[in-house]
Amino acid sequence: MQRAGRGFALMALVAVSAMAEAQTAPSRGLTLEGARRLIAAAEAKAKADGAGGAIAVVDAGGNVVEIARLDGTFPAATEVATGKARTAALFRRPTKGLEEIVNQGRTAMTTLPGVTTFTPLQGGIPVVAGGEFVGAIGVSGAKSAAHDEEIAQAAVQAFAPGKTVTYLGAKDVEAAFAAGRPLTETADYKVHASRREAAGQAEIHEKDTDLIHVLSGKATFVTGGKVVDPKTTGPGEIRGASIEGGETRALKPGDVVVVPHGVPHWFREVQGPLTYYVVKVP
Repeated sequence: MQRAGRGFALMALVAVSAMAEAQTAPSRGLTLEGARRLIAAAEAKAKADGAGGAIAVVDAGGNVVEIARLDGTFPAATEVATGKARTAALFRRPTKGLEEIVNQGRTAMTTLPGVTTFTPLQGGIPVVAGGEFVGAIGVSGAKSAAHDEEIAQAAVQAFAPGKTVTYLGAKDVEAAFAAGRPLTETADYKVHASRREAAGQAEIHEKDTDLIHVLSGKATFVTGGKVVDPKTTGPGEIRGASIEGGETRALKPGDVVVVPHGVPHWFREVQGPLTYYVVKVP
């Protein structure tokens, strides 16, 4: 009993400390765009499994970033999902383990001081990207509690796959280049199979550095200078009609160009089809 008491006291101390951090800590890496990616992955998994569900994403301090509820899901699922996400964030651990602790008899955990939304129910998973804890996701209202967790895990895996090896067969790569679409995208990097038949718009990526490797075709590529008629087209993305000034290069198969974030670049002329890999790193 004495050992159990010390364990509970330690857990309470962790909870109170986490609450204090939640009151002062801003989001540490999990943006609105990232939260929406998590939700999109969770929704895709739920729909593929023929399930409903509510999904909540919080930042490192337990603050809500984004919430979604699939059609047909009971309304209370939104509150439950939020509680799961916040609990996973405050304790930095999956809520399944906390539920098991309570079920084993430590019901006093449900009255931890300062934790007003403690939800020790399976379905809350922490989110780690680049080795840093950035938030958590909670799911409620799927086919079962285990399925809630399965959906949350699938979203986290899609968001930050860690050391999972990604394999794409030759046919998949060929199809990607034919359509000019991404091969894989994670929180840490993106690999695109790009294809151009004609000149494009001038671009500035405020966050991503582009590594371009030309496979086929030729192009006149301009970097630097000033973008003409710039417009923001998305978070950290600017497009324009052309570039004034800058440095011009003739690209051919085998060439590699690294464009740091914030540098304007433009495929001014294309002798296509131009195919090239683009690796994007924040």
